[in-house]
Amino acid sequence: MKRVLVFCGSSPGSRPEYAEYADAAGRLLASRGLEVVYGGASVGLMGALADGALAAGGTVIGVIPTRLVESEIAHAGLTKLHVVETMHERKRLMGELSDAVIALPGGTGTLDELFELFTWRQLGLHHKPIGLLDIGGYWQPLLAFLEHAVNERFLHAEHLDTLLVERDAAALVDRLGSYEHRTADKWLDRPGVDQTVPNTRSPASPNPGRM
Repeated sequence: MKRVLVFCGSSPGSRPEYAEYADAAGRLLASRGLEVVYGGASVGLMGALADGALAAGGTVIGVIPTRLVESEIAHAGLTKLHVVETMHERKRLMGELSDAVIALPGGTGTLDELFELFTWRQLGLHHKPIGLLDIGGYWQPLLAFLEHAVNERFLHAEHLDTLLVERDAAALVDRLGSYEHRTADKWLDRPGVDQTVPNTRSPASPNPGRM
């Protein structure tokens, strides 16, 4: 693991701790000798992440579409900034440049980026580990929904368990670095697929792949 792709909001959020954790995450990755790949903005959590990594002497690579250079205020101090034409190109290049993924709090853009790579991994298009830094319990409502999707048989429990969730950035980076990919079929209730093990569990059941 040499480069970590970080998804996070271009807004600062409602709590100071969001930006504080983003800055600390950037500094941590730099201290581990890990290069940061992110969306290229200088504002919000994106800016805090990049500034933290750069202040700690790290390498930060940004990828931003042309039409967002002004509205998201492209960071002028990055190690390298790729300016692309479309959001699709942005996501593709960020994925190609990275070995692992961390999602910090963010809005629909962060969710779009996260779920595209999460889905692609279920389809076997890549095997990068994906982690959620659960600052202040931000990701708990999403995780509750995904548990619901498991119990309604739209998502494999094994796939949900590959989302690594931690409240501490150092613990999350450790888990990303030691992650071992395991193959699980994407589809449920398909003819020819063994369904002898139920794909449901109680919402209170422990999830060994998460916290």
